[in-house]
Amino acid sequence: MANLRNHLFCAFQFLLLLETKVLCYQYKLGDSLLFLYPPSQDSVIQVTEQSYNTCNLKDPILYMNNGDTLFNITKPGEYFFTSGTPGHCEKKQKLYIAVLSGNGSASAPSALPDTASSPSYPTVFGSIPQPPSSLPSSSPCLSFSTFITAVVAAAWVIFNALM
Repeated sequence: MANLRNHLFCAFQFLLLLETKVLCYQYKLGDSLLFLYPPSQDSVIQVTEQSYNTCNLKDPILYMNNGDTLFNITKPGEYFFTSGTPGHCEKKQKLYIAVLSGNGSASAPSALPDTASSPSYPTVFGSIPQPPSSLPSSSPCLSFSTFITAVVAAAWVIFNALM
């Protein structure tokens, strides 16, 4: 019985830690998103928050359909992506990310300025900036992870007391 209890506890804790990692990944300037999909069957579009919430595929901000799409994060703000194939967004094939600026806030993305030296790929992707030299020392995800660990530990103590 104790062995089964230990296995269940370890599995439960692993799932919580995995969920915490997914929920708490902090995207930052210089990160990239790589979308891999069969170009003959799908596409990826960047949309507004309203279009993301309603799965409206009309008038995307950016349309990507080459099958190996690299999206470089060059500005802080919120980014909304979904499949460009009708019906896929409703099946939750969509992605929302928030990119924090150096001061810890997610300001809205703005248009990229014109530059004299343009990259070999479309300018909508921009160049990859250097990460900020100083990052905040405390992270809300660390606090959340600590909270989850405390809850799991308390549940373990209560569970053992009842057995």
